[in-house]
Amino acid sequence: MENSSSSSSSNSIYRECLRNHAASLGSYATDGCGEFTLDIDVSSSTLQCAACGCHRNFHRKVTCPLAVEGLAGGGSGDMMEYSGGDVGRMEVGERSSRKRFRTKFSAEQKEKMLGFAEKLGWKLQRKEVDDEIERFCKSVGVTRQVFKVWMHNHKNNSNSSNSSANLSSLTQ
Repeated sequence: MENSSSSSSSNSIYRECLRNHAASLGSYATDGCGEFTLDIDVSSSTLQCAACGCHRNFHRKVTCPLAVEGLAGGGSGDMMEYSGGDVGRMEVGERSSRKRFRTKFSAEQKEKMLGFAEKLGWKLQRKEVDDEIERFCKSVGVTRQVFKVWMHNHKNNSNSSNSSANLSSLTQ
């Protein structure tokens, strides 16, 4: 029996069955099938598991770029499963460890962007000021996208600080 069908991509392995057999009862129960095995008795177009009878889509798919190389190099099935499991875990780890770069602004940049944003009315939608915005972004040293995001993140803070400053001046 095979781990994956010949019609699927050759570097995918289908592991345990995740089908919830108790969903209609409002509970969660799986059948315990550990790995998809293609049922040879049934036509190959149905992709039913020989062990549990579920469709292949209910089984957890693991992409394994080394699986094809392991078989081509004369490796055993055990070797392929071991390397496939490690590769799958590494891919998940790489995604989670990759952090987004956070832009840090100097006090001078913040002051200039605040003044320019107030001049624009906190909106970049007017086409007639595109050249002016580009010149400003170059002079400050940020891209238009970074300035747009900064404006979006700080427009509420500016409005609330202006209104609180006006309110405090009225109460004194």
